[in-house]
Amino acid sequence: MSWIPGSKGLRYGGDYNPEQWDRETWVEDIALMKEAGVNLVSIGIFSWVVLEPREGEYDFSFLDDIIGLLADAGIDVDLGTPTAAPPAWFWKKYPAAHPMTRDGRTLGFGSRGMVSPSSPEYRRASVAIATKLAERYAQHPAVVMWHVHNEYGAPISDSYDDYSVAAFREWLQARYGTLDALNRAWGTRFWGQSYGEWDEIDAPRVSASTSNQAQRLDFQRFTSDALLACFIGERDAIRAFTDAPITTNFMATNCPSIDYWKWAQEVDIVANDHYLVAERTDNHVLLAMDADFTRSLAGSRPWILMEHSTSAVNWQPRNIAKRAGEMARNSLSHVARGSDAVMFFQFRASRFGAEKFHSAMLPHGGTSTRIWNEVVQLGSDLRALEPVAGSRVTASVAIVWSIESFWALDLEWRPSVELGHRERIEAFYSALWGLGVTVDFVHPSADLSGYDVVFAPSLYLLAEADAANIDSYVSSGGTLVVSYFSGIVGENDEVPAGASPGALRDVLGLSIEEFLPLYADQAVALSDGSTGSAWADDIVLDTAVAVDTYVDGPAAGKPAVTRNTRGSGTAWYVSTKLVGDDLLRFVTSVLDASGVAVDAPPAGLEVVTRSTDSESFTFFINHADAPAPVSIEGTDVLTGEPVSAGSVVPAGGVRVVASARP
Repeated sequence: MSWIPGSKGLRYGGDYNPEQWDRETWVEDIALMKEAGVNLVSIGIFSWVVLEPREGEYDFSFLDDIIGLLADAGIDVDLGTPTAAPPAWFWKKYPAAHPMTRDGRTLGFGSRGMVSPSSPEYRRASVAIATKLAERYAQHPAVVMWHVHNEYGAPISDSYDDYSVAAFREWLQARYGTLDALNRAWGTRFWGQSYGEWDEIDAPRVSASTSNQAQRLDFQRFTSDALLACFIGERDAIRAFTDAPITTNFMATNCPSIDYWKWAQEVDIVANDHYLVAERTDNHVLLAMDADFTRSLAGSRPWILMEHSTSAVNWQPRNIAKRAGEMARNSLSHVARGSDAVMFFQFRASRFGAEKFHSAMLPHGGTSTRIWNEVVQLGSDLRALEPVAGSRVTASVAIVWSIESFWALDLEWRPSVELGHRERIEAFYSALWGLGVTVDFVHPSADLSGYDVVFAPSLYLLAEADAANIDSYVSSGGTLVVSYFSGIVGENDEVPAGASPGALRDVLGLSIEEFLPLYADQAVALSDGSTGSAWADDIVLDTAVAVDTYVDGPAAGKPAVTRNTRGSGTAWYVSTKLVGDDLLRFVTSVLDASGVAVDAPPAGLEVVTRSTDSESFTFFINHADAPAPVSIEGTDVLTGEPVSAGSVVPAGGVRVVASARP
């Protein structure tokens, strides 16, 4: 599928939940949608009980009505399947389908979220309602795309019910073939855990101590696959009636239970939900990271921002409202990084339920509010940005993102509590963001040949084939940067024979005799004046050379940062936690040595370019409290005004400069 049928240009709108309102309100809302420039809404996502009030009894009258009204107004529909919210009758009739937590608690009805993804009753019912919807609406001209379920993996993903245990055993048999192979992969001779029959295997429940970690890792893999099977079942039911694009909403970097690299191959268009961590002052940087990862999942093709918020959400410890102009900056940052749609949860703020304090396009305060005025202005800006639709973002720098490695690393009993995967990913990404460097994310098995530099800030688990792929990239002339505690285990969380870093030992040209985690408040000095924390290694050099050494601490006099020539490429290793200016200085030096041009923008200025074959669109998004200079000449797409030397982006403002591409 190339893109969404229907209206041209960028898509604008969000979730609409008409079942919460009377018909008079629908008519009012649709008029306001037109005023705001909305051209796409997602409906039906939580309406299962309205559409199927009793099993096998369907009533589509409300959906017929609202789709007809939207069609008459020229507003396209992203039709959702309501399977994230099984009705009360389902929960009552099928108690075996209730999800179960790892510690054995059975969960009940009354919140959001699906039942056990392995329940045959749920699989049958979800496919049935998807089929009925497709039969009825597949040929409706207003229904331009389909939205299966809602945020798979949230608020629960793994379930330890009997259905899931049985499905897990089948999954294991397909993966390993024999119990001997499984016992070898899981290392079950340790602690006497060997299995003699398949039905001896349970889900990795809470046990007296830490459970078998290879089993835990496989259960994560199984869970992602079980959820994906639910999506595929509904998708295929819809596909029997239509060629319209079918998707579901990802949560990119913020859903730790799903392997989105796999999932991205199964959707027609990648769509993502993103919500700021309200209390973090760098949340705009994390937004950019999420958007870059989503674009990478889409293979650099345009993608959809399916949900974000106009202002505060309702589920964080402190739900900080967005400042004036922040909603536009957030929205256009997603567009700058490849999204061809800006969608919100939701159009009208709910009066009842858990999300009544969640912001919306139309707040409780109505059309006199600042938020509504900004929503209308954003709609106007997106219409002006129509020429940007379909253009693409390119990057010469990448960061390795391996969810299987993250699953394994974040299990218990690692050498330090400082080793959670997210911190180093964020740190390296933030340094690159500050330098104005656009980043792709890559799986370790991906073709890396198009990148000048590949960073691996957190790659604890590395399969042999992926290690060979990375080695080939370096040997062929690429530059690799690896941070500490990477390459430590293979695909089953097993330590390879020999010294660490296992499969990365040769490409890095060194071995590690001992891990030297630091005390919570301990700092170590490096010979270049930098300061490290959290971690150090006892490194023995082979072909690598020391770039910096430890001045003090448990590795005093030993290498701290190394560089190895491998074939025609270079591999760097950083064995301690660098932050702030120290990390920025290191990243800059690597980019300079690799020939990557760096023109760092003023602090707080986000600069990203989307291009067609003939034209470039450079977004200048100013997150700072002072004006910032624009570095190119052209035309501001938002205003039509010429941009020349001396032009600035106002504090908190955005300029999108179109220029001819050389």
